[in-house]
Amino acid sequence: MTFLTLGTAALHSRAFYLYIHSTLQFTHIKHHTFTISKPSILFVLTSHNKLGDTGKPTGWYLPELAHPYHVLHNKANITVASPKGGEAPLDPASVEAAKDDVSVNFHKNDEQVWKNTQKLSDFKGKAKDFDAIFYVGGHGPMFDLVDDATSQQLIREFWEADKIVSAVCHAPAVFYDAKLSDGSLLVAGKEVTAFTNVEEEQVGLTKAVPFLPEDALQKASGGKFVKAAEPWGEKVAVSGRLITGQNPASATAVGEAIAKALGI
Repeated sequence: MTFLTLGTAALHSRAFYLYIHSTLQFTHIKHHTFTISKPSILFVLTSHNKLGDTGKPTGWYLPELAHPYHVLHNKANITVASPKGGEAPLDPASVEAAKDDVSVNFHKNDEQVWKNTQKLSDFKGKAKDFDAIFYVGGHGPMFDLVDDATSQQLIREFWEADKIVSAVCHAPAVFYDAKLSDGSLLVAGKEVTAFTNVEEEQVGLTKAVPFLPEDALQKASGGKFVKAAEPWGEKVAVSGRLITGQNPASATAVGEAIAKALGI
């Protein structure tokens, strides 16, 4: 081998080494620079299973968990909690009513989501670990979460930590008396929606609930309650970081609004 040949081989070897080294470095940089973690959302379910004095069962409403979960579960880390922890009661009437593919598949394949919930109290002081909190509807929240001290504390902590606060159907009722650290109402001056008086009347449960979400939120918000043009129509109200949906038909849109607010 001549000196020239040896020099050329060495040069090629050195160039190959530099190419491999720079490629590995670039790959390493790309891995660390562009890896973006998923946002985290705390889903809250009711633990209440009796509909007032009617003797009928209640709980959370199937499509109001199934649809937002369907929208968000591949884009975010979802943790599910309830006041008592363990299995959160599913309203059996909602299983009969919701026959769309998303709800049916969720009910069939995702039991672990609602059968192994964590205790809501475990999340006090942990708003910093999440990007949003979402309350699932159904009549159940009207009987436990509305007056739950832990829930009220979490709503305040999430809001004051600049997180997204959201709910659908009856669940926005948990916000009507939620107070911030300065004593002001969370929903004061903010556009908000929930299950309407007409919708409650049409399902024949006006007298079964402790109060009507529309009336309570209309007063607390200072007349900012909004609703779809027709009962059972889709309606989502977005007021900054406060996101609320009117009814089961609004559940998907609420999930999409949360995703948009999170940039996912």
